[in-house]
Amino acid sequence: MSPTNFNQKKSNAKTLMISGLLSISAVTTGVYSAEIYAAEQPNIIYILADDMGQGDTTVYNPASKIATPSLDRLAKEGMTFSNMHSNSSVCTPTRYGVITGRYAWRTELKNGVLGGYSRHLIDPNRETVPSLLKKQGYDTAMFGKWHLGMDMASTDGKKIKGHEGKNADLSQAIKNGPNVNGFDYYFGIAASLNHSPHAFIENDRVLGELHFIANKKEKKKLGIDGKMGWAAKGWRQDNVQNTFIDKTIEWLEQHQKTASDKPFFVYLPLNSPHSPIAPSEKFIGKSGLSPHGDFTMEMDYEIGRLLNKLDELKIADNTLVIFTSDNGTSPKAKLEPMQAQGHYSHMGYRGLKGSIYEGGHRVPFIVRWPDGVKAGTKTDYHGSLVDLMATAAELTNTKLADNAGEDSVSFLPVLAGKKVDDSLRGVVYHSDAGAYSIRQGKWKLILHESGGSRRSNPKDKNNPVIAAGDIQLFDMDNDPTERVSIHKQNPEIATNLMKVLEIQINSGRSAGTGPAANDKIDAKSQSKWQKKLGKHITL
Repeated sequence: MSPTNFNQKKSNAKTLMISGLLSISAVTTGVYSAEIYAAEQPNIIYILADDMGQGDTTVYNPASKIATPSLDRLAKEGMTFSNMHSNSSVCTPTRYGVITGRYAWRTELKNGVLGGYSRHLIDPNRETVPSLLKKQGYDTAMFGKWHLGMDMASTDGKKIKGHEGKNADLSQAIKNGPNVNGFDYYFGIAASLNHSPHAFIENDRVLGELHFIANKKEKKKLGIDGKMGWAAKGWRQDNVQNTFIDKTIEWLEQHQKTASDKPFFVYLPLNSPHSPIAPSEKFIGKSGLSPHGDFTMEMDYEIGRLLNKLDELKIADNTLVIFTSDNGTSPKAKLEPMQAQGHYSHMGYRGLKGSIYEGGHRVPFIVRWPDGVKAGTKTDYHGSLVDLMATAAELTNTKLADNAGEDSVSFLPVLAGKKVDDSLRGVVYHSDAGAYSIRQGKWKLILHESGGSRRSNPKDKNNPVIAAGDIQLFDMDNDPTERVSIHKQNPEIATNLMKVLEIQINSGRSAGTGPAANDKIDAKSQSKWQKKLGKHITL
């Protein structure tokens, strides 16, 4: 049933929305699981690139000027999703969705991202993908960019100041970081590579001999591109990506020596190709395109090292490897010069990182699992990065609690090659500035006059949306590049989609049927949220 068949009454809209969700998510637990794995539960590796559009791969974009042979290999040996979306078009909220199966705008974070010294966003009592898998016997580890906040001590007992963190006491143990959220082991960085502290963190400790960078001259001398603040002696930004892969490989080798009878979950959120764009010396100029192309090629090479290690350890067949990205490519990649050379990071799609146009959130998504997924397959299934939680639950025959994975729908049936009707599911997208979009079936509604972001894709400059307004409606089957808004010709569809979005926001969930609620916020924050939603949605 499409939105055109919806009755406009609230009760009917709610009934149809929920029944539609159930048609997707209420698959009998274990039915598909039993078909695609035997006695052994698969290992899981989830690789999250940082600021990378589909067009930055030769998998999705044969015209790409960036060679990605490792991703080509993954696609050849697995399944490629053409219609998978990040739940946000910026870093922190997407990561929240990946780890919790819940939209981040249900928390206090209604727009923007966290900093290197921000306090934790995930409630320590909330079920996460790693905590769920731990209960099912998995060993869990994370290597890479956290960017979800962690509680660092301060020298004066007060809140840590700004991005520099001058009053941070990094000699003390960190609280409420990845370990509290289900990871047995963590090695990574607090936030993006340009954020202080410029140092690795292992479990709950910042590593290295630290000193405070107080001015731009000193920062430049040390070769650090980013915020001023604390940095570890000898810190090199061009060495971070390969260190994450090195540490992952070391952990896998040790795991196979000491606990090969246990499945594992590895979460690998890379720092590339996010700015600072810092390819190592041997990759500088490698793409012949740009530093962004060089850094992306290096990322592909590092992923290849990891895939080779799985082969060497003889665990590739029963390891489910997922590669994706947290959002579209950033303007920091300098899109215009690349476009002049014929490289389009978002192909024909409108928008880029930050935007709720397709370029902001339509991401590469490749799944390889030789024991469970047919090689060389493709799907146009419409899903979201929040879906890992429900997929992990179904994979392990686990029932999610009412207060877990409230927006997550399992894509395990898709991996089994089943045809899944996704036409009734309303998938929500969210911009850097906090604007909303929802897609159901072929219809996509945007509640902002310019895609929800100040960021814009150079290729769109002379190609504005025709009939744009603070409501935009697109028929994605016939207009996937969002060229012409047809909201005026289809007011009933726009109204119904707004009602579905309103129900999803106020119900505290968009999947499942149990009681749920958004996190409590103060009256001032509630007023700001309502203002951002405008007259179309009532909280």
